[in-house]
Amino acid sequence: MGSDRGAENWRFVKQVVEGRWFSVFAAFLIMIGCGSTYLFGTYSKVLKTKFDYNQTQLSHLGFAKDLGSNLGVFAGLFAEVAPPWMLFLVGLTLNFFSYFMIWLSVTEYVPKPELWLMFIYIYISANAQNFANTAVMVTSVRNFPDQRGIILGLLKGFVGLGGAILTQIYFAIYGHQDPINLVLLLSWLPSIICFLFFLSFRTIKARKHPQELKVFFHLLYVSITMAVFILFLTITQKHTPFTHANYVGGTSVIVVLLCLPLLIAIKEELFLFKLNKQTKDPSVVVSIPVQKLEEISETSSPCFSNKRSNKPQRGEDFGIVQALFSKDMALIFIATVSACGSSVAAIDNLGQIAESLNYPSETINVFVSWISIFNFFGRVCSGFVSETLMTKYKLPRPLMFGLTQVITSIGLISIAFPYKDSVYAASLIIGFGFGAQTPLLFALISDLFGLKHYSTLLNCGQLAVPFGSYIMNVHVVGKFYDREATKIGNVKNGKGLTCTGTHCFSESFQILVLVTLFGAMTSFVLAYRTREFYKGDIYKRYRDDQMWSTQSDTELYSSDNKKMKNDTTDNDDDGSKFVSK
Repeated sequence: MGSDRGAENWRFVKQVVEGRWFSVFAAFLIMIGCGSTYLFGTYSKVLKTKFDYNQTQLSHLGFAKDLGSNLGVFAGLFAEVAPPWMLFLVGLTLNFFSYFMIWLSVTEYVPKPELWLMFIYIYISANAQNFANTAVMVTSVRNFPDQRGIILGLLKGFVGLGGAILTQIYFAIYGHQDPINLVLLLSWLPSIICFLFFLSFRTIKARKHPQELKVFFHLLYVSITMAVFILFLTITQKHTPFTHANYVGGTSVIVVLLCLPLLIAIKEELFLFKLNKQTKDPSVVVSIPVQKLEEISETSSPCFSNKRSNKPQRGEDFGIVQALFSKDMALIFIATVSACGSSVAAIDNLGQIAESLNYPSETINVFVSWISIFNFFGRVCSGFVSETLMTKYKLPRPLMFGLTQVITSIGLISIAFPYKDSVYAASLIIGFGFGAQTPLLFALISDLFGLKHYSTLLNCGQLAVPFGSYIMNVHVVGKFYDREATKIGNVKNGKGLTCTGTHCFSESFQILVLVTLFGAMTSFVLAYRTREFYKGDIYKRYRDDQMWSTQSDTELYSSDNKKMKNDTTDNDDDGSKFVSK
């Protein structure tokens, strides 16, 4: 009997680590590591001072980060032919190498790099995140195809929250030492996390969970709790001196909250395990990606070839070329270049904006954390809200894409026409607005062009972000700033050309406001074009392919949850007794 119980416990553990819900928990941790790109504003000032960069040169490095984080086409094409675990291994290797070389350069363990070499290091550090990001998002959307807006919102939300979490971990380990130690942390911590969980991601066909949406809401509540706690922590740190023990205590609470999704995963797999024992039907069958029959025949041809002589309808599987040269993709690209490019330009220059308006230097970490936290709120909000508006009220998803861009423009106005504490408001609004745009971009591409080549198309779509950020960051913000700084000829401590006053960023951000509003209008045009498509049931084809639960499964789930709350001791010999129907 003991050996039977041990074998059963082992089967349950195996089911947990191979299940969809454990992969969601692992995805959250990995996506936190992908949030390292949002910390450029924290250590960019160190680079500027150490290597005597002017603002235009620093803007070029900011563009390297934006280009690397969004030029994921290589990762997307690699994902077309390679399993997810290979993407993780490539990503963690590039991540460690690039950040470690930046750290060695600043600490002078290696000779001072030329600007072009630092550009390459920063590009690689950001581009490394695309491999893990692509593997996680594509696998998750395929595992939860009819909840894609929600899962994308949660995943990208943890990317947005990652900057604040990594900052707190940095404080707990290194304290308020030189910010360059943050770069060292970014080299090893995300790489270790990827290495621990890289085998957890695969396409998983599973018995449809009867209360799947409810489980996602539980995950949402946990993530919101974490975000609120980190917000409280950053506000407290702004007004109260923190000791190293305080930082360790705060980070410990964050780690505990990060473990709650694992407990949720175990609980849901326990239900499916019991259901499997009663019905004798496997609750989870792991496959090394198994595609639908219609896709198997299609993948025999090159991914760039057209599978049909006629253009596919919206929602069907487009070929890569068909999607890229469609009018819908052109509108998505224009809206993303305009609005997301302006948002990234604002985020990258946040440290210099605060400096020009004479904010205390310690507030820069607060601004970066606030952007990260409200970036999270924007992402999870847009994921859940857009899914509700689309499925319940049949409103087109591009409509919310445009509304989030209007919100972003309000934050940009707070910098263009600064007032007392306006940067606090701007970091909150821009963080929320930009965060909300990200999952909507990826969900739009999956809605309109299907999932067959999603790994490539999502990375092609986000190419618009670095293209826009280069124009706004280098040719608008950077040049206007240097022009104003040259007028007053202010060289601070002999280290780089600096500008002080409201005029430093005012004119350039007025331009960003207008460009962002233009992007919003483009999104509204796309919403009008796709209004009939979103009135239909865009998820029907995916629901038909899934193993759906029966009504009895739902009843069993409710009764089992009730029993788990009221009775934790009345089990039979094999520990799997639960209320019968």
